[in-house]
Amino acid sequence: MKQYKRFLMMWDQTFSQILLGLVLLITVILLGLASPFFMTWDNWRNILDQSALQVIIAVGMTFVICTGGIDLSVGSITALSGVCMAVAMHAGVSVEMAVFLGIIAGAIVGMGNGLLISRLNLNPFIVTLGTMAVVRGVALIITKGIPIYGFPREFTWLGNGHIGPLNPPMLMAVFIALLGALVLNQTKLGNYTLALGGNEEALRRSGVAHKLYKLIIYTICGITAAMGGMVVTARLNTAEPLAGSMFELDAIAAVVLGGTDMKGGRGSITGTVMACLLLGVLRNGLTILSIPSYYQQLAIGIIILVAIIISELRLKNAPGHGNTIYLGG
Repeated sequence: MKQYKRFLMMWDQTFSQILLGLVLLITVILLGLASPFFMTWDNWRNILDQSALQVIIAVGMTFVICTGGIDLSVGSITALSGVCMAVAMHAGVSVEMAVFLGIIAGAIVGMGNGLLISRLNLNPFIVTLGTMAVVRGVALIITKGIPIYGFPREFTWLGNGHIGPLNPPMLMAVFIALLGALVLNQTKLGNYTLALGGNEEALRRSGVAHKLYKLIIYTICGITAAMGGMVVTARLNTAEPLAGSMFELDAIAAVVLGGTDMKGGRGSITGTVMACLLLGVLRNGLTILSIPSYYQQLAIGIIILVAIIISELRLKNAPGHGNTIYLGG
């Protein structure tokens, strides 16, 4: 009976991804009919390039939300990491070391979030809301509110370079997504990530160091946000202390739309990637159709609400609701 319920839950998640894929396909077809410019390779490369940044950040957010938590500080981490890389390069540090220092800065912030949440048992929403303001303030203090620009070509290549027909951020996104799916589906860390969201108390009673794993997960989220900061800074050739604004909303929207349960215990990297692509297609299509950009935020907000409502209704009606069943994808 348990195997049957697990099969039904897996089919439910697979069906959600199939439905998301159909929505993406229909959206592409409609936009392709609406504009002759939409289906060109130059436009699709722009869509993939923009979606790559969102994928990099959303993969880390997927792990956090799978635990039943949330991280509102990823946008601020993106800005701070870019600023740290810029300051280091302007101080004469090599590009490789500057990137490393920026990623370490993101990891430290993520680790701080994890420590406060796991060790002090604080609410993730409140902790990361506070961290969001603190980290943004640090970025503004370091730069005195003035953007830093002018970096070596080796660094800007990371955002604007070409490897054949693709850009480096696309390849980074593919690598991070594949690695994230592997970890979530095939490793102990992935199993415990889902278990933290499904039934953290049961995990604790099993003797698992659940606080340590929660700390690791928030650190991973900080690292992916820092990698997003590297892409943004390299792409613009500017470290902007106000960069990354609303990135957390985009990441949460992609994760929820991709089928990850906001209460934790169930998540899908595949769904997250598909949702990032769908949001990228929608943004690009709205721009091509000359629809004002502020309607995009309205659309994302509506998408989040609809996705959460559908997720809650599906979860309540799912077989075995109330039991601890962990799924990854």
